Amino acid sequence: MAVRAVRGATQLEEDTREHMLDRVAELVTDVMEANGLEVDDFISIIFTATSDLTSEFPAYAARQLGFSDVPLVCARELEIEGSMPRVVRLMAHVETDLPRSDVTHVYLHGAANLRRDLSRTTSHD
Repeated sequence: MAVRAVRGATQLEEDTREHMLDRVAELVTDVMEANGLEVDDFISIIFTATSDLTSEFPAYAARQLGFSDVPLVCARELEIEGSMPRVVRLMAHVETDLPRSDVTHVYLHGAANLRRDLSRTTSHD
């Protein structure tokens, strides 16, 4: 069993608590499904959010999915001029038998445009 990092991001249409929780839950669930992961496979998850998202902690959506004993942290994304607004990103550290080249990174909604360079991504526009 190896430790791997899985990346992902989603873009919100608006900064409301319900929308934040829905989009982040969708992101975490899609990361799990795309990589055959269960909650127990997660070592930790780092969430970042752009400064225009203030309605809820992204990690709370993971807590609602059963990530009660997985260390989670939220941080502010760098404010770079011209960067995409209303984006939540994650980097999850997981235990998996997948080789690094088979890990699928998940970019949803507008955030799918962030990493078109990755050969193994799942995206929803």
